[in-house]
Amino acid sequence: MKFDQSKMLLERAYKVIPSASQTFSKGPTQWPDKGSPNFLTRGAGAWVWDADNNKFLDYLMALGPIILGYNNAVVNDAIVKQLHDGVVFSQMHPLEVEVAELLTDIIPCAEMVRFAKNGTDATSGAIRASRAHTGRNRIAICGYHGWQDWYIGTTTRKIGVPQSVAELSHTFIYNDFDSLSDLFDEFPGEFAAVIMEPMGVEEPTNEFLKKVRKICTVNSTLLIFDEIVSGFRLSLGGAQKIYGVKPDLACYGKAIANGLPLSAIVGPRHIMEIFDDIFFSGTFGGETLSLAACKATISVLQDENGIEKIEIHGAALKSGLETIITELGLNSFVGLLGHPSRSVLYFPNTNENENLLRRTFLMQQCIKRGLLYFCSHIPCLAHGKSELDFSLSVLSAALSEFAKTVEQDNFIEALDGSPVTSIFRKA
Repeated sequence: MKFDQSKMLLERAYKVIPSASQTFSKGPTQWPDKGSPNFLTRGAGAWVWDADNNKFLDYLMALGPIILGYNNAVVNDAIVKQLHDGVVFSQMHPLEVEVAELLTDIIPCAEMVRFAKNGTDATSGAIRASRAHTGRNRIAICGYHGWQDWYIGTTTRKIGVPQSVAELSHTFIYNDFDSLSDLFDEFPGEFAAVIMEPMGVEEPTNEFLKKVRKICTVNSTLLIFDEIVSGFRLSLGGAQKIYGVKPDLACYGKAIANGLPLSAIVGPRHIMEIFDDIFFSGTFGGETLSLAACKATISVLQDENGIEKIEIHGAALKSGLETIITELGLNSFVGLLGHPSRSVLYFPNTNENENLLRRTFLMQQCIKRGLLYFCSHIPCLAHGKSELDFSLSVLSAALSEFAKTVEQDNFIEALDGSPVTSIFRKA
């Protein structure tokens, strides 16, 4: 494969765009610097084409938003139809009401809805609402929640965040209830909210979510589920529907509009009415193309039993990968975590540098065979039998090369270029 156009575009990007990308995870530091594309120009179903017209099967699906597949005809038709009538207006549009009603029908905790454009909008709006509702300031955090100060102040990317803001945010460990309970003991009566991903790639154990729900209730602290990733993927109602734990507020995004920019904060009326008093407002909150896409996405997922089909495909992919790993004797070197609708491949018992080396090597091996691989599997409705067979064929060949390199212990020499880097570096 040749990547001449991608290379040329990257050189231009570095001159006018910090880090050359709008999104860290899509940028050049997160992909092998040799032998992989940097720019994608179009997609169809589960496939994408780069700036040099190389074709790849995609399992990252734009970091998760593409749940039906690229260029889904039903969603496209809805967008085009609405485009002819207009995108934004001087007053509200009926789609704001229609889509809000749809979300209240399918999300257990939802009685009212506010729309925004990305996950950070939604989580930050929920945090502001929780502080206003409770009159408290401290936040307990578990998971990734976007780029705003209240969250990023807890990470190694906290440069630019006032210390006074960072000191109000505290992290706890998923499936470790004591790590949360200790925070409530240390700061009694001070937590406005606990915000967490109800499930990332690790499933809850020992009734963890129910325990979190209970301690929040006892302490009059709002429980916020960040379902930006899990919403519309584990189920239309999200993880809260799967696990039967209802949060006070929930945030949805990514897959709810099959790639168009839309997010939502949902919750019961008695809490959501605080949005009448706080300031949460944006010109494009009621932008109609994304709302039309959301309405169409829900329709397709319901009509085609989409969530179940995606899970079935993801389970077959995981099972096939597990078989390959076992047959190659790699169980001590390669592992799988996560729900079938969103699983990850990882490298146990390695330090950060070795992990990045092995990750880069496997990515290179897959990309050269036509699989745009990020060591994560986020299947969409367009992934079918042929995509499954192709993926397992590529992964079998790539992991065979991985096994040889493990035996020779020469990942540094085996790389075509430099390894990828971590977005959040260890302090």
